Amino acid sequence: MNPALPIACTSSGLLRGRVEDGINVFCNVPYAAPPVGPLRFQRPAAVTPWEGERDATRHGPVPPQPVSRLRAVMGDFTAEQDEDCLTLTITTPAVDGRRRPVLIWLHGGAFWTGAGSLDWYSGVPMSRHGDVVVVGVNYRLGAFGFMHLPGVSEPNLGLHDQMAALKWVSQEIEAFGGDPDNITVMGQSAGGLSILAMLAHPPSRQLMRRAIVQSAPFGRLLRSRREAQSLAETLQETLGITDPAQWRSISAQAINEAQLKVARSLASFANTSPVFIPVADHELLGEDVVGAALAGAAECDVMIGYTRDEMSAFFGADEQIRNATAEQTRAVFARMFGAAADQALAEYRERTGASDNASLLGAMLGDASFGAGVHAFAERLADLGRPAWVYRFDWAAPDNRFAACHCCEIPFMLDTLPAWQAPMLEGGDPASMARLAAQMRDAWIAFATHGDPSHPGLAHWPRYEQARQTMLLDVHSRVANDPAGRTRWKYWP
Repeated sequence: MNPALPIACTSSGLLRGRVEDGINVFCNVPYAAPPVGPLRFQRPAAVTPWEGERDATRHGPVPPQPVSRLRAVMGDFTAEQDEDCLTLTITTPAVDGRRRPVLIWLHGGAFWTGAGSLDWYSGVPMSRHGDVVVVGVNYRLGAFGFMHLPGVSEPNLGLHDQMAALKWVSQEIEAFGGDPDNITVMGQSAGGLSILAMLAHPPSRQLMRRAIVQSAPFGRLLRSRREAQSLAETLQETLGITDPAQWRSISAQAINEAQLKVARSLASFANTSPVFIPVADHELLGEDVVGAALAGAAECDVMIGYTRDEMSAFFGADEQIRNATAEQTRAVFARMFGAAADQALAEYRERTGASDNASLLGAMLGDASFGAGVHAFAERLADLGRPAWVYRFDWAAPDNRFAACHCCEIPFMLDTLPAWQAPMLEGGDPASMARLAAQMRDAWIAFATHGDPSHPGLAHWPRYEQARQTMLLDVHSRVANDPAGRTRWKYWP
């Protein structure tokens, strides 16, 4: 081992990291025992201590997963996959006695793709510019983390993983120069929903001081136990499993391939819901996760937001949506608005200024899945006397069909633009993108540090109150009152 490399002393043993751009990086840090063999489909177990120094200079495997459904938008990645994946990536300015703010990143990916250890999500820029500790979390995905099948797997193992990671950080982060009393959990999409679950879970929210909820899918939060079990039984039948014991030995690759088959069999027009998502288990999550999360959010500082064109990530490359007929479009509106479908259609035509069906579907389903939930959550929180800071990400590369789509804000807020080869960024001006990235990175850092995202490089960011003040993040970021038109429009999903 190189003696010049940083060493962190945890309760399980010593970790030797590496240095990147002057920042200490610790990779493949275990926060739970490998969920393999008899621990497959079990709750996360404690780490077994080790002797000597553990090499933490290189990334470990990512969780088993199929290819991302958004690779045409975000680009793709290659990484070794393995079930021994319950690890963290920790970046810190120094391993010393200082107590720096801590940001924990929960990645998105519909609960079945992604990893907190990807270079896309590096914490090095935040640690370098903000003197903060950043932690990326790998957690079990798909059937491994969210299948509910009595006698095989209880629901929400992936959430249990995340909560185990939060607990580990609260207990161990001082060894990395972090402050366990100043932890901010930030997450996007599936990660945003996971934070709502943490806010709803008293033992978890007691470990958090602040929460940043990005593009949480409010419109498709939970499955019932019955729905989840039915999907698991379909997967089991697809795999040809007749004895529950077979679940312990069947390969991860076979499970991934079967998940894709099940997802394809369930696909329908304008439906982007993933197969395995959190379940209302009445232990971690009740039926009203938003109400429970609001109660928790009243005890934390909250920043919450979404992107202007969320559904472009899902629909931008979808020929079915581009060629949607008037009948198909009205049927989707009827599913959402019932007898008021025609009135809602007319309103959305006025909102979008477009007559094409793809734009109407994208705008309405973006509200249904993301925007309306963000504003409703912020409004209810303000009514409780704890206003949130709300943003909408409006930046879009000129003439880029994906516009300000789902996931588009991530390279900016983490300031990791060079790590991305993403179609959603193509055509953007590098200089203005770098300025926006610095604004957003420093806002996220300021919020984690002081509980307020305002900073000298950004217009003052007020909290969301009666005027529905919202920060519009763009080439020229600004605050607008009720930019979504909550007071103008009647038909919100």
